[in-house]
Amino acid sequence: MAQCLEKPQKPQYGGGIVVNPDLNEGLKGWSTFGDAKIQHRESQGNKFIVVHSRNQPHDSLSQKLYLQKDNIYTFSAWIQVNKGNQVPVTATFKTGGGFKHAGTVVAESNCWSFLKGGLTVDNSGPAELYFESKNTSIEIWVDSISLQPFTQNQWKSHQHQSIQKVRKSNVRIKVVDSQGKPLPNATLSLKPNSPSFPFGSAINANILTNKAYENWFASRSFTVTTFENEMKWYTTEATQGKEDYSLVDAMLALAKRHAVSVRGHNVFWDDPQYQPHWLPSLTEPQLSAAALKRLNSVVPRYRGQLAGWDVVNENLHNGFFEGKLGNNASAAFYGWAFKADSETTMFMNDYNTIENPEDAKATPRMYLQKLKEIQGFPGNSNGKMGIGLEAHFDTPNLGYVRSAIDALAATGLPIWITELDVKMSPNQAVYLEQLLREFHSHPAIKGIVIWSAWKPQGCWQMCLTDNNFKNLPTGDVVDKLLNEWGFSRKHVITGRADASGFYETSLFHGDYELNIAHPEVKSSSFSQSLNVVATQKRSTPMIIQVHA
Repeated sequence: MAQCLEKPQKPQYGGGIVVNPDLNEGLKGWSTFGDAKIQHRESQGNKFIVVHSRNQPHDSLSQKLYLQKDNIYTFSAWIQVNKGNQVPVTATFKTGGGFKHAGTVVAESNCWSFLKGGLTVDNSGPAELYFESKNTSIEIWVDSISLQPFTQNQWKSHQHQSIQKVRKSNVRIKVVDSQGKPLPNATLSLKPNSPSFPFGSAINANILTNKAYENWFASRSFTVTTFENEMKWYTTEATQGKEDYSLVDAMLALAKRHAVSVRGHNVFWDDPQYQPHWLPSLTEPQLSAAALKRLNSVVPRYRGQLAGWDVVNENLHNGFFEGKLGNNASAAFYGWAFKADSETTMFMNDYNTIENPEDAKATPRMYLQKLKEIQGFPGNSNGKMGIGLEAHFDTPNLGYVRSAIDALAATGLPIWITELDVKMSPNQAVYLEQLLREFHSHPAIKGIVIWSAWKPQGCWQMCLTDNNFKNLPTGDVVDKLLNEWGFSRKHVITGRADASGFYETSLFHGDYELNIAHPEVKSSSFSQSLNVVATQKRSTPMIIQVHA
């Protein structure tokens, strides 16, 4: 929900455990935090709370609550400020274990902005909710506050229900003979061939010379990959004017051999420290010409061969090209990309939008604002855009993760998890599983790439295997979910048709090899491919005709 509204909407979940969430009972349940003053106001029939006379960023209004360690909390509120625009306001909980940020919104005057987030706590106990802003000259207006707890089982149940609805379809097969007569009690087996959901791991050039690495990768039933550094400008043109795509071409050929699609990463990187060494010294005209040459070299070369392109990487946090070429540099680059390849989806790609509610540069609202700037640039309105979320986590806050994805999903654009990893800790594998389940269950997520390209000296942040290509606990999690989600070719589904020749089951979307055996079938079995898609209607059976 990116828009700023004249009036706030009602509190979600009726406010949850918040007392007086819609402020219709004056200041009941609310008090000051720090040295601020609070006031109950009404405008156009809407009642809200105002905190003013603030001297410190944390001077605010507050409410005391009791939070449970094992719960996942979703949080929301509507925020306005009395003056200025683009004012970051953060919802924070003071707990016995420290301060927990539940979410940040960039608030405006004259309209209400929706702050949506979530949190978990390390220990059960009392907590105090307050709102903070570094801009102490402004008043913070708050309304329609909600804090809704969910148990772990409730959260997992929702994930399961969503996966059943979004990733699977109920399939009804009718087995008949060559005359159209039902074949009762036929035996059926369904073997996954090609799942339709893109899921995989990044790779690097080590896979070209290490057969054990290739074998491990190929045996996982991955459907997508990303090259760690091999497509980046500093790799393909280390010396100005001398382009070398040999590594990219070899890795792309390897991926094709194993029927794995590839995300293009990346055309440009907005971080000044990751440029070709010869680039920063160029004049503005030289840099613009070099950038156009780079894009028109790499994008057309791989047109029609990629699942997407990260056109300008991390342009929420950095601005190398904007600093050199002007504020519209990113938008112009996307325009060039749309012209060079109109069919491939062109992604923004950045970090902390779902990982860290404290990063004001990368909040969902800031992401959407940058996206809007790119789409609004002359000539870009019809370009195929996508949302790339890197997903580099320490300790995941699932409530915030879900709320951030919800906000981005309002665009209707495809959202990919592009570089998923979890920092090393005793809970690394547990957190990885929690995140994978959360992403796979969200209807807006259209693909997941784990950032675990293997190197002998260790992966960037998280490996799935050791140096002998034996699974680490993180690898075991991935294999377990690949099997559970119907990716593993070893996972064969078997069943028997009823007396009328019908067989019903629920299948993950993708291509299957269907085998049917029946005493009246001339050969020992009958085989054909079966494609299960999201639009599959259970009420309309697939008629599978075999020759008796």
